[in-house]
Amino acid sequence: MTVMTLRMPDDVDASVRQAAAAAGLSLNAYIVRAAQRAAVLDAARQLASLGLGDDLCGEGDTL
Repeated sequence: MTVMTLRMPDDVDASVRQAAAAAGLSLNAYIVRAAQRAAVLDAARQLASLGLGDDLCGEGDTL
């Protein structure tokens, strides 16, 4: 497991902590989930830009 230091602007900190609590997740789990989602969406956008996303139609995955 990799350990990272995250620098977050003060004005973002409170809203991220509140969102994590509302989701019933630790702050770490919430940030990891957000990073995973961003990575998956970025990969999907790359596939779509290559015209490869059509192969996934009807599989239950949507963006």
